[in-house]
Formats: sequence, structure tokens, C-alpha cells
Amino acid sequence: MHLQQSRTRLLLLGLAVILTITCSRNESSESFDQENTTENVKADNPNIPDFIFDESWPKSLPNNWALGDVWGVAVDSQDNPWIAHSNSERIAALLEEEGKELAPPVIQFDPDGNMLQAWGGPGKGYDWMVDTFAAEHGLFIDHEDNVWVIGGGTRADGGVTLKFTADGTFLLQIGENGKTNGSNDETLLGGPTTAAMHPTTNEIFIADGYTNQRVIVFDATTGDYKRHWGAYGRTPDDGPVEPLTPEGPPPQRWDPTHCVRVAHDGTVYVCDRGHNRVQIFETDGTFLDEVFIERATPAPWQFDLENNRYLVRTESGPGVGSASMVAFSHDAMQQYLYVGSATSYRKIYIVDRQTLELLGSIDTRGGNHEMSVDSKGNIYSVDGYSRWPERYLIQ
Repeated sequence: MHLQQSRTRLLLLGLAVILTITCSRNESSESFDQENTTENVKADNPNIPDFIFDESWPKSLPNNWALGDVWGVAVDSQDNPWIAHSNSERIAALLEEEGKELAPPVIQFDPDGNMLQAWGGPGKGYDWMVDTFAAEHGLFIDHEDNVWVIGGGTRADGGVTLKFTADGTFLLQIGENGKTNGSNDETLLGGPTTAAMHPTTNEIFIADGYTNQRVIVFDATTGDYKRHWGAYGRTPDDGPVEPLTPEGPPPQRWDPTHCVRVAHDGTVYVCDRGHNRVQIFETDGTFLDEVFIERATPAPWQFDLENNRYLVRTESGPGVGSASMVAFSHDAMQQYLYVGSATSYRKIYIVDRQTLELLGSIDTRGGNHEMSVDSKGNIYSVDGYSRWPERYLIQ
């Protein structure tokens, strides 16, 4: 079984699938071709999932509300999708132009896309994330339907992970805004990005993050520190950023530590977004394996914030990376690992979780900053740089 062996697999898109971009790279994202969403090698892999973009989800918000930049998404036990979105100077200008008000930062929808509730923001007893860009950076719903909001993702001065009940009652804070102390501090965070729960041990795993270079684990009820590790399960040293090269020795640090997810079997997956790879661990931080996604493929896209559209990226290198987030297929064994790229690639890659073979990909409307899968197998994804949460229906 691959998880008992340490090896590096280079998954090159050209060797695994033939990809056809269905719209001109000079067109805006509004021209996304939903009829050609899924690109899979079906002849060799007839049982891998097919998906299609659902343009009907979600519905418009009530109360003259509008969304900011949508960074986080999660699905609860009733298949209700949640999102976390944030304000910025750009969003404030757009809202004024539209005559809209910014909705509360945490929103719950039903599966049909109707808003059920919205809450969040500063409150008594906790520090809400206060940055003006990507503040509400990640979202996670645990097995008890508690809502974890992860903030300060792009800030260099700390950040928080906040736990709430489904109705927004505050339960726990980890970290502090404005305070950080490096990757070996047992209390403070440094640019956390998202979190994941391991119900068996009642532990919350935090990807930490933009400033720090680690995964850190706490008791999910008390917030007591348990352990942390960096790339390859080593003690992180907060050394300089390492470039990603098409071949040769892999980077020895993460840049950034952008995701953490825990499978049913306790296997931990960590996204090293800037290095186009996912590293795999046991829950104690023992390194098992890693998989590169398009290591040698220059990023084809960049997002134009000023004009709210995707443009051709002409620079070399991976941009912001092909491994931004992971999610698992909805079957009991979680056979497939879905690896969502950031804005630079606009793909969700389908990987066999046991062999780490790249089986195919989904051509997505935008990047995939965070993803979640419901009990039917549908994928919910958010771009981060734009205002559209997305749903991809399994066929």
C-alpha cells in the first residue's frame, strides 16, 4: 500500500490527460463553457467521476445583500453549504456602485441555494479577523456541525481560528490577532489558512500558513496544544522561500501551508500550494508520501482584480500554484482525492488516493481556494479572488 512507502511522484498533466481549454484565455470568466466542464481519460478510467457546473447555485441573497470575496466553503451534516467571505477596498467600491450592502461574513445555504442564515463579525469574548483582504480566509464544519472560521490568512502578524455553534454562539479561540512568534510557538499562529477535524482524537488540525510553515494540532474542545510539524514531518525552521523547479530535489519547506484535511482513515493531507504538491502524513506527523501536480507546467492563468476577469499569464513558473486545497470523494473509502488548483490553473484534479495516480481533471470556472463535498458527491468550491461560490454536480 502506497501510504507505507515514502516516495515522490511527479504527476505531469501531459502524461496523464489531454486538456482542452474550452474558452479563449482572453475572455472573462463570465464566458465559462459549462458544457465542457469535465475532462477525464474515460476510456482508461471509465468509473472516475464526471461533473458539470451548476449555474443555478446559489440564489440571490435577500435584504439587498451582496457577497464580498468568497474564500471559504464547507458542507454540514445536512448537506447545507456554508461560505465565508470578506471585505476589501475593491469590494467596498463595487458595493457602492451596485447600491448593495455587504452580507454578514458567514452564510448558510440550503442545497437549493436559498440562504438559511447569516452571522459573524466582531463580538464579545473573541477576536474577529480584522484584515481588509482575505480576512475570513477559511471555513470548516466539524462532525458536530460546529463552524470553524479561520482568519488572518494573508497577514504577517498572527491570526485566529474561531469555533462557533451552527447558530453563531462562540465556543473557542486559538491564536491572537496581531501576535505571532514563529513556527515553533505553541500558542500563537502565523497566517492560518484553514483547519480540519479528526473526530476520533477530538483534535483540530490548522494549516499555519502564510507566515509560519507548519501544521499545528490542538484539542478541539479545550484548545490545548498537542503537536506541530513542517515539511516531511520535520521541525520547521522558518527558513527562506525555496523556488519550485521542474526537476531535481524537491523543496524542503512549505510555501505556503495552504490546506490540511483528514481522511476517514486518519491520513492527513497538506497542500504546499506554491510548490504544486500535496504531502501526506499520519496523524502524529509521520511523513508518508507526496504528490506533485503539474510540477513542470507553467501556470496559464492570472486573475485581474481590477477588471474581475482571468487573463493569460505570460510569466514562467507555477503562479500561486496547482495544489491549493484538497477534498475527498463521498464514498466510504474516499477512493478519490480531489486537488483544487488556485487561480493560476483553474482545475480540480482527480487523484487515486491509494496509488496517487492522476486520473483526470475538472475544468473549473475559477480557481479553487477551498472545496467541500456533500453526501451525494457534489463539489462546492470558491475562488477567493472573486465573488462566486460554485457547485459542480456529480453525474
